[in-house]
Amino acid sequence: MNYRTPHKTQAVILDWAGTVVDFGSFAPTQIFVEAFAEFDVQVSIEEARGPMGMGKWDHIRTLCDVPAISERYAKVFGRAPSDDDVTAIYERFMPLQIEKIATHSALIPGALDTIARLRNDGLKIGSCSGYPAVVMAKVVELARQNGYVADHVVATDEVPNGRPWPSQALANVIALGIDDVAACVKVDDTVPGILEGRRAGMWTVALVCSGNALGLTYEGYQALDATTLDSERTRIHRLFEGARPHYLIDTINQLPEVIADIDRRLAAGEMPQAC
Repeated sequence: MNYRTPHKTQAVILDWAGTVVDFGSFAPTQIFVEAFAEFDVQVSIEEARGPMGMGKWDHIRTLCDVPAISERYAKVFGRAPSDDDVTAIYERFMPLQIEKIATHSALIPGALDTIARLRNDGLKIGSCSGYPAVVMAKVVELARQNGYVADHVVATDEVPNGRPWPSQALANVIALGIDDVAACVKVDDTVPGILEGRRAGMWTVALVCSGNALGLTYEGYQALDATTLDSERTRIHRLFEGARPHYLIDTINQLPEVIADIDRRLAAGEMPQAC
């Protein structure tokens, strides 16, 4: 048998918050702020957004390692936060997240039609998230009520390592029966999510305006003047630079055109690992 490069995309692996649901990715960020506040430690929305895309325990650990946040914690407790302290914050974060996830469960405008178009083109729809399974169960049910059902879902605690490790993306490949990772496209609004796709050997598409990096509601995004929007795009492109996404687009609604270009590149013999 000889290896043959795939000639067409077989699947897209979609993130959830900031990609398909929750324009601006508000559900997780606000709860981080509230969870820390219950320990009398102030964390801003901007700080909470920093490690977005990681599993939530790792996200909290990363926040606790930020010198300014660690110093605030030490002023309250007399020491830097340990892993046990991170777990305590995480255990408070979880019920808050489950309780309030519905507040930011709306689908990204246009996402349902875009996903239907991808399916009509024969693509399978995988998905993964930085949420653990207990939160994902509620996210998935709320999305189902709004008309979106992915072909497969992988939560961060269902694999040995979450993002930026490739485990969740590769678990989708196995479950969906994809025969080559180069026929897959990972779509995400965070740097860890793009690194996940890169490390899995997939094409990667970074979302610039619908997710964590811009951090605005859909209405706020629509209200931006052209000059501000261009400036924000430039800033966010720089943010993703080190992760080396193959494509950067505003929202999921531009994805079909990207898939068409990837199919062209695959047919020409290009592979994502070489780009």
